[in-house]
Amino acid sequence: AGMNGTAIENFVCVIFNVSFMNCTWHVGRTASADTQYFLYWKNSRKEDFTACQNYIRDNCGRHTGCRFQNVTIENKKAHFLVNGSRNGQNIQPYEKKIILYKIEKLTPPLNVTVNCTEASHHCEIQWQPPRTSHVKKPSCFKYEVVIENK
Repeated sequence: AGMNGTAIENFVCVIFNVSFMNCTWHVGRTASADTQYFLYWKNSRKEDFTACQNYIRDNCGRHTGCRFQNVTIENKKAHFLVNGSRNGQNIQPYEKKIILYKIEKLTPPLNVTVNCTEASHHCEIQWQPPRTSHVKKPSCFKYEVVIENK
């Protein structure tokens, strides 16, 4: 249902700072200035869809994204739906399933300390794993240390 080219394009979501998620999209190619989009999502099959409460808008006032708080990565896939209308006419809906842990941007490691001894020319670097809502084992993380000798 809906006219071709009215569905959103380039839908992307990112989870950051453990529990915040931003989803953004581009307006459909044939969407007019009075087209309005609405995002709904659910974190499991058993839940009902939840509507976005905090939209990001473009210069025309159209919804082009949503900010979420208190997001938890509980299940493997979340289901997203973006639909809308224009002058009372339906636009093409857009649906996508996303594996949430794959879109999480981790925080940097915590409590990084460096202890160097001049006599032995050795340094010891220690840190704690980044905060995350779903990784329970520190061994799941891989780190890269870049040392510059100045």
